[in-house]
Amino acid sequence: MEGVETHRGIVATLDRANVDTDQIIPKQYLKSIKRTGFETGLFSDWRYLPDGTLSPEFELNQERFRRATVLVTRNNFGCGSSREHAVWAIVQYGFKAVIAPRVDRAAGRVPAFADIFAGNAVKNGLLTIQLSEDEVQAIFGMVERFPGLEMTIDLPEQRVILHMDEEESFRFDIAPAVKEHLIRGLDDIAITLEHSAAIDAYEAKTAASG
Repeated sequence: MEGVETHRGIVATLDRANVDTDQIIPKQYLKSIKRTGFETGLFSDWRYLPDGTLSPEFELNQERFRRATVLVTRNNFGCGSSREHAVWAIVQYGFKAVIAPRVDRAAGRVPAFADIFAGNAVKNGLLTIQLSEDEVQAIFGMVERFPGLEMTIDLPEQRVILHMDEEESFRFDIAPAVKEHLIRGLDDIAITLEHSAAIDAYEAKTAASG
């Protein structure tokens, strides 16, 4: 997994809340035994018309979003099943980060991302950034006003910077361990291999005692 400290790219918006994993990658695309090629199925029920052509009504089919690498959406993104294929599809499509808001209500807090989705994202190098509802709404407005708007994500500084005539930035929180894994590009295997000396010593001790 490739590590990342900063990323600059075009911002695309998806104005939908509670996008579940079946909407991200429908079940018919899960038959493959490979971990590649899932970008074709990303949001396919929305992206394509019944004849297989691109739907002009779907946001990400707009020309200004074709080369986007940062997706800004609404709360509870990635809810539903635990399928890791949802993250694979997003990454293989070309997105490096997804931004969503936490929503505080009288009945409780609605998360920006489903927990399992966020965990799968870390394992695959996809940065999930939680901002406030007002901050995300501001980004939606800026993207509408400035076609082709670019954003820089500065992971060490934990900031997103929107590049306009006058730059605007928002700070985000991230767990220190998650931040380190993303910067260093550590997936589960790499994390395990960091303890290879201790594993080898344990196996040697077990073999000797057996």
